[in-house]
Amino acid sequence: MPPDLLPQKSFFDLVRGAAAAASQTDLTALLRQVIETGMQISGARYGALGVIGEDGSLIEFLHVGMDPDVVEQIGTPPSGKGLLGVITRTSHAVRIDDIAKHPDSSGWPEHHPTMHAFLGVSIHADGQIFGNLYLTEKAGGFTEEDQALVEGLAVIAGSAVNNSRMQRHIRRLALVEDRERIARDIHDSIIQNIFGVGLMLQAQSQRTKDPEVREFMEDAVERLDGTINELRRMIFDLNPPNWANRDFRTEVNRLVEEVTTTSNVTTSVTMGPSIAEVPSGLVDDALHLIRESVTNAVRHANADRIDVSADLTDDGLSLTIIDSGQGFDPDAPTSGNGLANLKARCERAGGETFVMSQPGVGTTVRLRLPI
Repeated sequence: MPPDLLPQKSFFDLVRGAAAAASQTDLTALLRQVIETGMQISGARYGALGVIGEDGSLIEFLHVGMDPDVVEQIGTPPSGKGLLGVITRTSHAVRIDDIAKHPDSSGWPEHHPTMHAFLGVSIHADGQIFGNLYLTEKAGGFTEEDQALVEGLAVIAGSAVNNSRMQRHIRRLALVEDRERIARDIHDSIIQNIFGVGLMLQAQSQRTKDPEVREFMEDAVERLDGTINELRRMIFDLNPPNWANRDFRTEVNRLVEEVTTTSNVTTSVTMGPSIAEVPSGLVDDALHLIRESVTNAVRHANADRIDVSADLTDDGLSLTIIDSGQGFDPDAPTSGNGLANLKARCERAGGETFVMSQPGVGTTVRLRLPI
């Protein structure tokens, strides 16, 4: 029916209700506004809206006008069969004066108030049926004008649902972008700064002759390592996308350069062909082990060359650190805390440590971490 033949008040009520529905960002609030607008423009006593699932049944049922105590007594909401299912199957409006006389009417559950006049229309969103709007109980029954207004409301409701879905999608994207930015800032700025402080403390601990000061500094480095691990766990809790996959090759090269920057030692880093596939969860443990090994070589071995290599095989991640220093007896009780710390850290990661060294020959440390 053309708008100029519709009751003016009802038409304005439709416009106001449509504007109110379109302004809702919460989908449930939007659907409830649609029900209330439908009741207002048609004069219905009761209104409901059922959201349709993939199998055609109702997966959500909102209602307005019925006493909460009665709703509780009725119990389970309708599933979308009988008369309500006709609208879903045909996508056509149903307008009748007496529900009980419709051939698909299945009666009322216990405690449900008796209803007579009925008007139901389908709501489409994204080209598919989204749900049905049900209106009941109007003195004298629903008219052709009522149906035209409610069908217009259904069209507007479908657009509002699309808009609500789009807004939710945009908000999700914005949230993901915020989480990515925060995770990137933590990784690229905060962690690197803490890492740099740890390296400076390690370098200073090599120069001090006071064992208490050295122990204090080494303990501080351990605490900083723990802080870095916690921050990296936070990054992965934020669930960033592929950019957070670690570049193991780059991080190892940077680590070796930073650890040896205050010494005159020559270094080399060699990576196997599959190293790019190192799982992100292994990177932190591997970097800690490499740093501990290289630091030990710089601090104790008096080496002029340190070679670091890494390879990923079916057995796990293999790390090898070779120095050309003075060597030592691994079985001697004075081999130091550095080697003990290295073995303990590797064991905590579920790995194995193999150390080969003897005085005057240099040292080879082989570490294997399981995937």
